[in-house]
Amino acid sequence: MAALRSYHHGDLRRAVLDAAIEVITAEGPGAVSLRDLARRAGVSHAAPAHHFKDKAGLLTALAVEGYELLAAAFGEALGAGSARLEELGVRYVRFALDHPAHFEVMFRPDLHHRDAPELVAAQERTGRVLRDGVAAMPAARRGDDTGLATIAAWSLAHGFATLWRGDNLRRLVADRAPEDLFRNTAGLLFGERG
Repeated sequence: MAALRSYHHGDLRRAVLDAAIEVITAEGPGAVSLRDLARRAGVSHAAPAHHFKDKAGLLTALAVEGYELLAAAFGEALGAGSARLEELGVRYVRFALDHPAHFEVMFRPDLHHRDAPELVAAQERTGRVLRDGVAAMPAARRGDDTGLATIAAWSLAHGFATLWRGDNLRRLVADRAPEDLFRNTAGLLFGERG
């Protein structure tokens, strides 16, 4: 594992978050300790606590950042004129693959402060984009219950991303790109109904 450069000036909060991302990506969230992150950043063992108070506070900040990154990815899809639900799902899958540490922490309320106002707000913003994407689909594709369709869409994208990240689909995909495979899979569930 590559060691981070020592922190000398600038943004200690960012340096500690980056160190946490490195540790979680390599070893999982259980390997995170504020003392180790301080050592990696080259600061006193108490310095990270000034920004995060405790490990759960650090992981809460990481989860908030993850939701913000995911909402931005959704926004890029919508901004590019791709309001199709499949494209939001592709962005979800791509986010999970490109940001594994964030993805690992975001959906584990046992790791962070689940009721932290900044986390709840970030979850709501991201969820609103997904709900709006589902609501914009023709009823012939989503059915009459938009809430149920939102759960189905989220479950599909999250489950697909989790299976892909765990290398569980390798034998079934024949070297297909995850984005293409997800689009086809989503089409099976959210295709035109007749």
